[in-house]
Amino acid sequence: MAEAGEIIIIKKKAAHHGHHGGAWKVAYADFVTAMMALFIVLWLMNTSKQVRDAVGGYFKDPRATSKFVGTNKNGANIIVTTIKQQDLEKLKEDLLKSIHHLDPLDKLKNQIEITITPEGLRIDLMESAKGTFFELGSAQPTPALVDLLKLLAQQLGQLPNHISIEGHTDSAPYSGKRAYDNWDLSTDRANEARRLMQAAGIHPGQISQVRGFADQRLRLPKKPLDPSNRRISMIVQYQVLDESEVAPKIDPAHTQITTGAY
Repeated sequence: MAEAGEIIIIKKKAAHHGHHGGAWKVAYADFVTAMMALFIVLWLMNTSKQVRDAVGGYFKDPRATSKFVGTNKNGANIIVTTIKQQDLEKLKEDLLKSIHHLDPLDKLKNQIEITITPEGLRIDLMESAKGTFFELGSAQPTPALVDLLKLLAQQLGQLPNHISIEGHTDSAPYSGKRAYDNWDLSTDRANEARRLMQAAGIHPGQISQVRGFADQRLRLPKKPLDPSNRRISMIVQYQVLDESEVAPKIDPAHTQITTGAY
């Protein structure tokens, strides 16, 4: 037994923890990388051919020193390019002049809109409250639409570019025959526009898509019943070119959206 006043010091020896290696971090990083690659592949599988070609072009030429956007996966000399901004502007002006010649009194001025977008040159033919281009609730074209599409087909038919045609309605429920709704109406109107344009000068195979969107892509979302939501849209798409053709690289910074109403 310790005497009074004697100091007893008890020393405890700390246990050393086992060393944790970093192998799990490497495995986790590999797993995350593989998952990211999987998601990129899944995304690419659901994008358009133009996007896939553009992504492929980036990996083939990440510094963008090439003149072209990309090539297809088969290695063929096919590239996707855009029309020069000034070319789109000129095409728009030519179309506006031709439309003005057809409609010198500007009766259709507020119902035709030509817009330069990243997709290409977009031409919207918008309805009035009483119906200008189609009979109300019908895919029957009016003489005004027939004359206008004939003019557009004669000019656009001289181009090599593909054209897509879209039909749109407003949000008012279709009140005509049963088992027929705005989806059917928008599709039928787009198809009727296709038939008229092909009969008037659009060459075989130039129209690449005909789609009906019903009221899912309203021109004025805050005014779903506005008659201008009922429209036919034609998009002169950017051209797919052969590598032997001249295809200058377009700086994305110069791809602007410009709107011009007739």
